Amino acid sequence: MATAAQSTTDTLPVSIADVRAAHARIRDSIVRTPTLVSKTLSALTGATIYLKFENLQFTAAYKERGALNTLLLLDEEAKARGVIAASAGNHAQGLSYHANRLGVPSTIVMPTNTPTVKVVQTEGHGATVVLHGSTFDEAYAHARELEVERGYTFVHPFDDARVIAGQGTVAIEMLAEVPALDALVVPIGGGGLISGMATVARAADHPIEVIGVQAELFPSMYNKLRHTDLPCAGDTLAEGIAVKQPGGLTAQMVEALVDDIVLVSERSLEESVSLLLQIEKTVVEGAGAAGLAAVLANKERFAGKTVGIVLCGGNIDTRLLANVLLRDLARSGRLARLRIQLRDQPGALYNVARIFDQERVNILELAHQRIFTNLPAKGLSLDVECETRDRAHLDRLLAALDTAGYEVKLIELA
Repeated sequence: MATAAQSTTDTLPVSIADVRAAHARIRDSIVRTPTLVSKTLSALTGATIYLKFENLQFTAAYKERGALNTLLLLDEEAKARGVIAASAGNHAQGLSYHANRLGVPSTIVMPTNTPTVKVVQTEGHGATVVLHGSTFDEAYAHARELEVERGYTFVHPFDDARVIAGQGTVAIEMLAEVPALDALVVPIGGGGLISGMATVARAADHPIEVIGVQAELFPSMYNKLRHTDLPCAGDTLAEGIAVKQPGGLTAQMVEALVDDIVLVSERSLEESVSLLLQIEKTVVEGAGAAGLAAVLANKERFAGKTVGIVLCGGNIDTRLLANVLLRDLARSGRLARLRIQLRDQPGALYNVARIFDQERVNILELAHQRIFTNLPAKGLSLDVECETRDRAHLDRLLAALDTAGYEVKLIELA
């Protein structure tokens, strides 16, 4: 991967001039999202953390930038014929929104199992949605067929120089706001965002380290550049960067311009989504939290540096977000499920509940199990879901139950 000496971009598909031209082209039609310091996250990490709130774009993701730049570069004949893409995520939203605003017909091909809410949202931006195939690859292949049959312009989500240049405008704005940045930590799916941002970083007047981040379950660019063969599969929270095959253009640019790629765990992603909501009062999707997850997992690497993190998107299902927040409460000890062995006799529940009352622990839910248990016939298992102030408070409850002679098991999360 890149070193400080490998900063030339002369032979690459996108230049700093391309990114600057893209910014001049799109800046009046997108949100110039803020780049703000986070005092709390800085204290947690030992670095000076600046966050770029791309989740505040109209469609809640940076993908608008590349889509709009591509649309504005089409000639009038191509605009009249229309554009097509294969996407069930942020690229679909960004392309359809700006195509509709510019009067360009758009068609989005999505797999048949795409959640209805995403179909409705995309149609709401004026796109024609075609449901085809059960996988993204099948939807993509069909989109390329329609491109040829109907003369549409295909807009790739990442492997297109026009798209890469548009995405790079994120870094143009970040460095205009905070020229002293000496590291950029950027999520990688197909590689369009980091390719564009790294182009800007290499043109800066001082060295800027560029670190890419991928989910452990989908290390596709990591594999390509490190020549490893880690599996790319699983149900990741960071679905926006769950790309099995990175782009050809983007792989070329990442290899030339990016200093390193790190992998983050699902637990780190969950904790970062929760932290950003609690500390910054901002909603991000799993991919949007990947940069923070990387810094938190590698504090020594970034200690003392001025670090820019892109919150690249905020489109997360509300039920999934609720699960993430509740799981984080459980890991921090503020929610707990205890399994307590009792004798099946009058007063047993009252006696154990008294201990919860004495320790000022709130009981949320109770579940008795008399039949499906390996306890003796006169025994029962009691599951208690409860709320405590913190881990120390939970530990005091466990100690009190132990002192009273109860056998207790804490049900832990993975």
